[in-house]
Amino acid sequence: MTESSSMAPPSRRLLMLEWRAVAELSAFFTMAPMLRMAPAGDGHPVLVLPGLSASDASTQPLRAFLRDRGYRAHGWKLGPNFGLRPGVEDQMQERLAELHERYQRKVSIVGWSLGGVFARELARGAPSQVGSLITLGSPFGGQPPASNAWRLYEMVSERKVEDWPERERMRTPPPVPASAIYSRSDGIVAWQGCRERETATSENIEVEGSHCGLGHNPVVLYAIADRLAQPEGQWKPFRREGLRRLLYLDPHRDVRKAA
Repeated sequence: MTESSSMAPPSRRLLMLEWRAVAELSAFFTMAPMLRMAPAGDGHPVLVLPGLSASDASTQPLRAFLRDRGYRAHGWKLGPNFGLRPGVEDQMQERLAELHERYQRKVSIVGWSLGGVFARELARGAPSQVGSLITLGSPFGGQPPASNAWRLYEMVSERKVEDWPERERMRTPPPVPASAIYSRSDGIVAWQGCRERETATSENIEVEGSHCGLGHNPVVLYAIADRLAQPEGQWKPFRREGLRRLLYLDPHRDVRKAA
């Protein structure tokens, strides 16, 4: 049995703890002055993709933060994310190409949950248009049943979760710098399926928090700013140093304990 096939959805206790997202949104507004100390950007475009059943309204705090840090942050403009309904894939590709053409620069993509699954495939299909990729609690590495939202996905997408093609390809890191941000206390998707296969240009960043609050969790936002601020072609892994060790958990601690 493979690791992905043995994943179980988060417990009911963790699902109930998703109310933390409200507190995380409150923290976003409370800590706004401190978030202005996050690394500033270079003005390149950032495309933000929402999660399942969510629209650009859900990513407004994240995009406002990115604009404050100097980026040209944009939503996907496709309404609620109801999965890969007919035409959605083509429209996402057109949106990416539009931003790339408008700014004449590579576009970074930030995808939340299902939006991150889409973001990886966008980057895989058009690496010349994508500078970097960040996923937030995106279950690209697990099996569909390892989620408390799979029934919702089938209802709104009008597709079976098993219909998603090329699962093994989805687990392979895309050909652009990629950072997977996830939480082990995620109450919606199994955290194990949100982890990246680490390479010279891919990494995992572990935080504490809810799934529904990842897009406005101040600790997550700081990590996003840190990742996006790297000059093109000079990507380096996230560094847990100093005070960061108190805010970002060691994603390799299980391996170190076993050793």
